[in-house]
Amino acid sequence: MPFKVSVVCAAVTALLLTSLLIGAQTPDTSNLGLVGGRFKPLTWDQMNPEQRTMTMNVLTGPRRGLGGPFNVLLRSPEMGDYAQKLGEYARFRPAVPAKLRELAIIVTARHWTAHYEWYAHRRAAAQEGLKEEIITAIANRKRPTGMQPDEEVVYNFANEMLESKEVSDATFKAVADRYGEKGVVDLIGVMGYYQMVSMLLNVDRYPLPAGAQPELK
Repeated sequence: MPFKVSVVCAAVTALLLTSLLIGAQTPDTSNLGLVGGRFKPLTWDQMNPEQRTMTMNVLTGPRRGLGGPFNVLLRSPEMGDYAQKLGEYARFRPAVPAKLRELAIIVTARHWTAHYEWYAHRRAAAQEGLKEEIITAIANRKRPTGMQPDEEVVYNFANEMLESKEVSDATFKAVADRYGEKGVVDLIGVMGYYQMVSMLLNVDRYPLPAGAQPELK
């Protein structure tokens, strides 16, 4: 009898743990927190199966949220799902360090005067250790002074690419010497993805959070 009781208890415990784990992994779809400007925020009930698939893929990934371009991308969910996967790599797994990734993103946001992208990523850049003077200079379309060598390498690459549509041999070599050819490609990927985000947000006229004012002129 004790053996049977212990087996039953173990089974019940396993079922409870499994249900709790499933519950913890299943996102709450009652309030997705989607925001939009020209594109009306969607609710779960309004979504078709492809949109729901994309939504769940974002919510169960490292972002855990649908802020930024996702309300727009849901209008083309197949493309949007591919895009969010590229964005996940660009944001969380590129071959360049996080501080430099954020540097490249804010240079891109400034180039496009993408207010929400700037709002979000200038804060992320500061959290990753980028100095406020550097962030402010980029906001004012000035070349920052006092950059660390690794920051200067990435700033030169990003700025040169956006302004001249190419990079010099010296600029290419500087990135490749530090981060390899993979780093060069990943840096281009980060900038390319966030250029797309900038365009999506600008076309949508995506709003800043309540009380926030545009920081770019």
